[in-house]
Amino acid sequence: MNEVADTAAIILPETGVAEIGDAVMEEVNNGLLSIGADSVWANKLDNWVVLLLIIGVALLANVVCRHIILRAVAKLVKQTKATWDDIVFDHKVMVHVSRMVAPILIYLAVPIAFPEHTDSIWLDALRRLCLIYIIIVFLRFICVFLGAVYHVYSEKEQYRDKPLKGLLQTAQVSIFFIGAIIIVGILINKSPMALLTGLGASAAILMLVFKDSIMGLVSGIQLTANHMLKVGDWITMPKYDANGIVTEVTLNTVKVRNWDNTITTIPPYLLVSDSFQNWQGMRESGGRRVKRSINIDMTSVCFCTREMLDKYRKISLLKEYIDETERKVEEYNSANGIDDSVLVNGLRQTNLGVFRAYLTNYLKSLPVVNKELMYMVRQLQPTEKGIPLEIYFFSSIKDWVPYEGVQADVFDHVLAVIPEFGLRVFQSPSGEDVRSLNSFLNR
Repeated sequence: MNEVADTAAIILPETGVAEIGDAVMEEVNNGLLSIGADSVWANKLDNWVVLLLIIGVALLANVVCRHIILRAVAKLVKQTKATWDDIVFDHKVMVHVSRMVAPILIYLAVPIAFPEHTDSIWLDALRRLCLIYIIIVFLRFICVFLGAVYHVYSEKEQYRDKPLKGLLQTAQVSIFFIGAIIIVGILINKSPMALLTGLGASAAILMLVFKDSIMGLVSGIQLTANHMLKVGDWITMPKYDANGIVTEVTLNTVKVRNWDNTITTIPPYLLVSDSFQNWQGMRESGGRRVKRSINIDMTSVCFCTREMLDKYRKISLLKEYIDETERKVEEYNSANGIDDSVLVNGLRQTNLGVFRAYLTNYLKSLPVVNKELMYMVRQLQPTEKGIPLEIYFFSSIKDWVPYEGVQADVFDHVLAVIPEFGLRVFQSPSGEDVRSLNSFLNR
């Protein structure tokens, strides 16, 4: 007996098959003779009649499994409190199991129809085809079952940041690869283990063929283990025009839906080898940073006069600051005998310093500014374009559109209030400035 027949003999010994086959043939032959069939034709037809009976029983068993047993089990499953079993039946996993019933019965019972030809080539070929079909259906069942398991765990919060889709695809590829080796072994009548051993010499070629899949799997594990990326994160990767939400992480690609609704696909290993920016930390923190500066014309900076200080005291956000600062200035100048008739002597407040204090108190008064995070107003290095005055704070509103509104509202106010402090915003001359100057000169 060959290896295929030996496999079946584990379940149904060949001697038992021969005995059962002879008994069935005798009963069928007697039945044909009893209905008036010729003995010659009875001997020719009894094998095919038994084969048709086997096929009929196999098809009947398939119908019973799919339309009676599975439906009954599905009704019982819906009454349980668990959800995973409902998903298994909703994804038609058990249907694939029922599809194996008919070919298994045919595979086991075919020798009964031809007991005198158990070693024939055509019977062996028929059983090989049945076995291949069984393996294919079984592999399909395993893949669908794994898909159902993935569906169950991908809905759980604690597994949403895991590369489940990549692991699923890796398992499916491995299953089909092993199944293909087994099928080839059945077709050429060789042991699958012998084929696997022979393929060991071709490992380099296989690694080259599955290079992207292997790199994708390793990269997916690295991304998850280091908490670098998960579905739902907002990432930016300018090198690949990616700026949006991660919608899917698979074995070979990471899909990013950009803010313009285009889709960017990036191989996972590029996210490990190259740098990208993940904004999820900002979303989970207490605020989104605002960091923007306005250039102040340096020629508009001056010391504050008494009239200017009196004007600033009327601003509610500055009254306490002006009084406290003036007290310290007067104490210092008095203690050091400073002649305050000249503004250069001693300590003096400047309109730019008062403006910085106003902006600091203004940020402190805004409810959208997170006071637990850093906020400040500072001067940057002066340039030929003036003194950059940077406003730095964190907005408690982090969604893009309202966040941009917060920025705009703050700087609208800043630009409008600058002239109140005797300061001017620096900007390069425009065409209108040139026309105004030309009109003035031509008067």
